[in-house]
Amino acid sequence: MLCNGFVRFVHRFDRRGRFRFATAQSPAGQARYAALGLPGDALETFLVFRDGRGYVKSSAVLVAVTGFGGVWRLAGLGWAVPRPVRDWLYDRVARNRYRLFGRHAVCPLPEPALLARFVADGLS
Repeated sequence: MLCNGFVRFVHRFDRRGRFRFATAQSPAGQARYAALGLPGDALETFLVFRDGRGYVKSSAVLVAVTGFGGVWRLAGLGWAVPRPVRDWLYDRVARNRYRLFGRHAVCPLPEPALLARFVADGLS
């Protein structure tokens, strides 16, 4: 649910529509995982790509959030925290996501505007 919620969060605050999405299980998602040398079943994180470079875990969050611009750029202060510490925090949140954010029996269907931002089979 956390990834679903984060995708909705990015969609809401990415006013320029720069971020596109792919499900990890889709051909596009699997190709992205392979490009980073990650196994296709490494679903404990989401990926963010910027300028041809892939980011995972806390780095993916920072790239996404600072990409919104405006006041969100303050999140860039997170880059000062060493990556092992950031990723440790990321893993703690991910491990406790259901307790922190709740659990749904099924993922909610995205609204049409969000669905249009998903990459189907290509890597665009």
